[in-house]
Amino acid sequence: MSHTLKIKIYYEDTDSGGIVYYANYLGFMERGRTEFLAERGISLKTFMDQGTLFTVSRAEIDYRSYARYGDTIIMETKVSEVTAASIVFQHIMKERESGRLIAEGMTRLVCVNSSGRPKRIPKEITRHLR
Repeated sequence: MSHTLKIKIYYEDTDSGGIVYYANYLGFMERGRTEFLAERGISLKTFMDQGTLFTVSRAEIDYRSYARYGDTIIMETKVSEVTAASIVFQHIMKERESGRLIAEGMTRLVCVNSSGRPKRIPKEITRHLR
């Protein structure tokens, strides 16, 4: 089960050399996770309003190549692990035209209450992830 997101690289995404600034890949991964969940009918806003939040406890990125201004990246996002209180997402980003691997990443999100204490992921979410 995965989600594919097309990301057009804008000037604002790049450094002075026209190459995507390394930290922006974290934002791309956030978009991928959000769209992955939305495609499955999971509204993070609804859960936030009910006091269920998700916070990133770990993020890793392996940069394999680079993307430039004007490129389009295709990012595949999938869930690789679900525990009682966390979700691990995997992200693979490739350049659309050539298929060249740009970056691979993972993020672990922990479910917390409005006070920041860990809590179980609601069943309304986990049933869409397994």
